[in-house]
Formats: sequence, structure tokens, C-alpha cells
Amino acid sequence: MNKQFDRYASLLFFLIGSGFMWESKKISESAYGSVVGPNIFPFALGLILVILSLRLFYETFQYKNEENENATLDYKRFFIILIAALLYALLLEDIGYVISTFIFLIIGFQTMEKGGWLKTLLISGLFSFGVYYLFVVVLKGSMPGFPAWLGW
Repeated sequence: MNKQFDRYASLLFFLIGSGFMWESKKISESAYGSVVGPNIFPFALGLILVILSLRLFYETFQYKNEENENATLDYKRFFIILIAALLYALLLEDIGYVISTFIFLIIGFQTMEKGGWLKTLLISGLFSFGVYYLFVVVLKGSMPGFPAWLGW
């Protein structure tokens, strides 16, 4: 861990999360045929990002100085995750939430820790289907589930 990088990153994430929360207030509170409005999800994600950024900022004060001097940044993993996130955002509408989230999680898990394919596939699949089921079936929201060419 790099103390200086983590502090700047936490401040940046705090600003991004605050921006999500601020801008989500401009979205209408309800959608036709949906109990959950389109403003809930961005606001919740912004709130989570703000809370996690505050925790990261707090944890930077707990770092030991000896460990921070030898830390190096892992640019390769960062760019793999960044490109995967950009592709996820671009392909979400085309291939649907479930498939795009499943693929993004597989790439993310394997980038962070190689191997453990069974665990990776199981967690990615359960999370993708679970969130989709929770949001669409339980909360009566709407999101792109599967591509139309699959016929589901």
C-alpha cells in the first residue's frame, strides 16, 4: 500500500461518490411500472463509494512507515480492470446486465488472483443472477437482462 496514493485516491473517490449522489437527485423518483425509481441505484452506489473512501482515508493513518516505502504500484492490473470496466459500461445494453456482469467479474477476479476458476465462475454467476433477480423480480425494477438475440 502506498499511503500518499491511497489518500489522493480516497479524496477522488469521495468527490466522485458525492457527485453521483448529487446528480442522482436530478433523476425522477419513479418510473412507469417500477416501484424502484431510477434515482435509487446511483444514489446508493454513490453513498457506498463515499463510505468506502472515508474508510480508506482513515486507514491511511494506520499504515506503518516501513511497509509504505517498499510498495510499488501495479499498473498492469489497474489497466486490465480499467479496460474491463469501460467495456462493461459500453456493452451493458448490447449483451445485457447478467452476461456483461458475469464476464466483468470473471476478468476482475482472475486479474486480482489467478486460478480458482470454479470459485470464480460460481461467485460471478450467483452474483450476476442474484442481483438481477433481486432488482427485477423482487423490487419490480427494470434493467437489461439478456440480449434479444438469445430469445429470453
